[in-house]
Amino acid sequence: MAERPEDLNLPNAVVTRIMKEALPTGINIGKDARTAISKAASVFVLYATSCANNNALKGKRKTITANDVYSALSEMEFEEFIDPIKGELEVHKQAQASKKSKKAAKSKSKETVVSEEVDATNDVNGVDPGVDEKLVEGEDAESKENEVMETS
Repeated sequence: MAERPEDLNLPNAVVTRIMKEALPTGINIGKDARTAISKAASVFVLYATSCANNNALKGKRKTITANDVYSALSEMEFEEFIDPIKGELEVHKQAQASKKSKKAAKSKSKETVVSEEVDATNDVNGVDPGVDEKLVEGEDAESKENEVMETS
């Protein structure tokens, strides 16, 4: 839990940016208005979190899920926000999945490039990529042992 009550407030810069994005250009926001909205937003988030936590506890869980948040919004009589939030959550999930697949594709392409470089190096050095180097090393060690035994 937060050490001071001020620690529970949303960052003013974030709240101000959200407010500016929601208003038409050319509209100014007074300092008192920014502070009031910031405090109200913080209280709303804390209350919604508390309600969602109560829903999770009723389900004998310690983790708050999206469904707990939807139930909390319904309890708080904000049902009209549930569908838009579900839509935004789906958009967010798709964006995350897209990022993950792009990262995996990029990683796979790097592996392919490295593999091709290793194959090219092996071709230049006369190494057969189909031969297991450990077996070759093991055979070399075994033949060296035989040579040592024969000379002694």
